[in-house]
Amino acid sequence: MRLSTRTKYILYMIALHVLLMVLVYQLLFQSKPLFIATEVILLLSIGVSIQLYKDFSQPVAFIRSGIEAIKDKDFTIKFVPTGKGEVDTLIEVYNLMIDQLREERTRLQEQHFFLEKLIEASPIALLILDFDERLVQLNPRALHHFSDAVLGKKLEETDNHLLHQMSTMTDGESRTLKTDGVQTYKVQRSHLMHQGFRRSFFILEELTSELYKIEKAAYGKVIRMMAHEVNNTLGATDSILQTTLQSLPEPEFSDLSEALRIASGRNGRLTQFMRNFADVVRLPLPRREDVSLNRLVEQVSLFMRATALNQGSSIHTPEPNEPCTLYADTAQLEQVLVNVLKNAIEAGGTEIRVEIQKCELAILNNGKVITPEESTQLFNPFYSSKPQGQGIGLTLIREILVNHGFSFTLKTQADGWTAFRIQFSN
Repeated sequence: MRLSTRTKYILYMIALHVLLMVLVYQLLFQSKPLFIATEVILLLSIGVSIQLYKDFSQPVAFIRSGIEAIKDKDFTIKFVPTGKGEVDTLIEVYNLMIDQLREERTRLQEQHFFLEKLIEASPIALLILDFDERLVQLNPRALHHFSDAVLGKKLEETDNHLLHQMSTMTDGESRTLKTDGVQTYKVQRSHLMHQGFRRSFFILEELTSELYKIEKAAYGKVIRMMAHEVNNTLGATDSILQTTLQSLPEPEFSDLSEALRIASGRNGRLTQFMRNFADVVRLPLPRREDVSLNRLVEQVSLFMRATALNQGSSIHTPEPNEPCTLYADTAQLEQVLVNVLKNAIEAGGTEIRVEIQKCELAILNNGKVITPEESTQLFNPFYSSKPQGQGIGLTLIREILVNHGFSFTLKTQADGWTAFRIQFSN
């Protein structure tokens, strides 16, 4: 067992003074005055030894108290000078160290508090990972996009498509990601050093509205230019065709007349084709009024039921439940429902279900599924997965719902049903 310095000092002083006592005892038989004087000196030596022990122990006690205070993270304890030079020097050093530690701790706490407030107030979503690549913190903006159910999980362990895409990113990488063909995000992954280890975090910025405005301005300009040139040409061409048809004698030029009628019909279809494009650009702002969602769904479903039956499908509408009243443009909302049901019918399934729950509408079909590649393109202008599609229907739907401020998604669920969901917020 290894002895401490204090124990060694005590044992040494005891052994020394025992030896002196034995020597002094020998003087008792030789000279009593010398014995008494030696006894006095021995007692003084014991007193000096005790005082020296106290003087040596005092700095150790100060150090021990200071260490305990530091362990307890209490940086408010300071020692008062004792008037002893060596001890006061030690106290001065300790007090200076405590002042610096307290100032540094206060500065770090202020920085941490400022950073937390900055993260909370940031208009950009921030997602912070721990050392094991698990989500440990989402700021309020991030919670707007993701639920707190993702906390404690790795990105690839969640059921969120956007987080799955983010899981493949590396530090320093920046990507533009799309979900359900509607929402567009700019995502950047970076890292910081914390306690000597790398911790990654994501900066997520939604670009949907900005890209939508730029995109609409771009395709609107193109459509207006196309409509102007095509309509001018088709109008003059069709006028010539009609005049020629009227002047051709029958039946000598019956074949030519039929060809001209076909050409005129083609001109008409092309005119309608351009008008469909122009309708997206000329779509007026919503003229809002109170609309019964239940009644509107019932009317549109009844209108589309015959079309569905002709395609071998059936439409099931919800049983009457708690009424839901919207503040929207009736005609535009009706156009949305017609287009969505039309797409559901053309998906080739056998059943279409319409569900209304707490003013949230879902139109589901068991037809053709939407592939991950198609899901990111769905609402892009002029994109269509149909061979004869123009890519107008979903663009018009998006235009109307965005103008109303309604959120929406279109995707194939895990059970194989494809769902178009609209969340009405008034």
